[in-house]
Amino acid sequence: MKASFAAPSLPQSGTLVLLAGEGPALAPLGEEADKASGGHVRRAMTAAKFEGKKDQSLEIVAPGSVKLDRIILLGAGDVGKLQPRDIEMLGGTAGGALQSAKATEAAIAAELPGKTSIKPGELAALLASGLRLRSYAFDRYKTKKKDDAPELKQVSVLTPAAPAARKAFQAFDAVADGVHMARDLVNEPANTLYPEEFARRAKELEKLGVEVDILDPKQMSRIGMRALLGVGLGSAKPPRVAVMRWSGGKSGTKPVAFIGKGVTFDTGGISIKPSAGMEDMKGDMAGAACVTGLMAALAKRKAKVNAVGVIGLVENMPDGEAQRPGDIVKSLSGQTIVVINTDAEGRLVLADLLWYAQDKFKPRFMVDLATLTGAVLVALGKEHAGLFSNNDELSERLTAAGQATGERVWRLPLASEYDKLIDSDFADMKNTGGRNAGSITAAQFLQRFVNDTPWAHLDVAGVAMDSPKNAISQSWASGWGVRLLDRLVAEHYEG
Repeated sequence: MKASFAAPSLPQSGTLVLLAGEGPALAPLGEEADKASGGHVRRAMTAAKFEGKKDQSLEIVAPGSVKLDRIILLGAGDVGKLQPRDIEMLGGTAGGALQSAKATEAAIAAELPGKTSIKPGELAALLASGLRLRSYAFDRYKTKKKDDAPELKQVSVLTPAAPAARKAFQAFDAVADGVHMARDLVNEPANTLYPEEFARRAKELEKLGVEVDILDPKQMSRIGMRALLGVGLGSAKPPRVAVMRWSGGKSGTKPVAFIGKGVTFDTGGISIKPSAGMEDMKGDMAGAACVTGLMAALAKRKAKVNAVGVIGLVENMPDGEAQRPGDIVKSLSGQTIVVINTDAEGRLVLADLLWYAQDKFKPRFMVDLATLTGAVLVALGKEHAGLFSNNDELSERLTAAGQATGERVWRLPLASEYDKLIDSDFADMKNTGGRNAGSITAAQFLQRFVNDTPWAHLDVAGVAMDSPKNAISQSWASGWGVRLLDRLVAEHYEG
């Protein structure tokens, strides 16, 4: 669904969405619609006890005196307290209401009754962003589509600041494209999206001006990425590493770096997982999907930053050649790892990627994303990603960006006392510290491959796949992290 912007006037056909404040209170176009209907809108609000409270909605079949098909009222609550995030969610709610109403032609009035700190152009752009994010659907494998499902291709956003809205929406639109790309990648089945195919899709970012290099197993072996390669030994699908570079900042400026775990399917390897729910392990590459979608968003909106995205793409399968519990591997850093559990494979992938990124690109900071541990679900459920970091400033900026976008993070501890849980008698470390503090020991493991570079690890196991549905996401794959990290870059690292 696309959004267009136009001056506010009462449409002559289709469905009109109006935002109402508590009271209820209507904005100017709402008052105009009520007048044109002979007071029908207000009578319907009274009859339905619609008070404009947050999350209230009311669908009104337009009377004959109005040429519209219907009017949908959405409660915005206390207008003076609305934040940009709330407006974006209202846009998503509007998109859902239009889908439920099977609208084929629609407009939404980007007006609020009462005073708000949000400028008219930004208000309209945020509503359009919510509409776009909500419009996503993954149905490419359905051979039978619902014949009675109409298609709403475009919504007109009515605003007195149409030129400003168009300008502001360009960035939102680019980010929505990145979110949709990440959702597509996570939703794809593993027989379609295996390491080589994922790498090919990352390569397509070259059309946007992103430089993309793909490392094959021979190149990885030559470099010394043996921890990553060990994970893929049991699969007929050979691993890949995709290195994506966007050079939108000043020449010579150090890049920001994003690293993603891309296990395109995770059986657990020899330490095989239970069969129940294993089909969800097609989403064990959500970290890599986020990094790919983020790089696309930065390129599409011409972000004034130098950015690097590094993703490790591998399939973890049981086989006669597969890595065994007790095997010892030498990582790219030179540190050795004894593999206690082959289902703790994501940290092996990230260990080599983190070392590679910091050594090759000398970044200003590194953020890695991974569906790394089930333990983070026990700790935080599906509302927050786990945040671990060696840098307070980076952590605070990520936390603030999470509050602004709704992609929230919660910082968990790192401490030397946890290191003893991953120390080994046979190698420099083991790849799991056992049941206790599972998310923390995984992060402690990763920290050993970071040195002094400012770094944050985001454990997204609870938020990136099979995530809670909300006004802007009805998908199994949320595309989590694209909006968070784009906000981080835009606020602190561009220019």
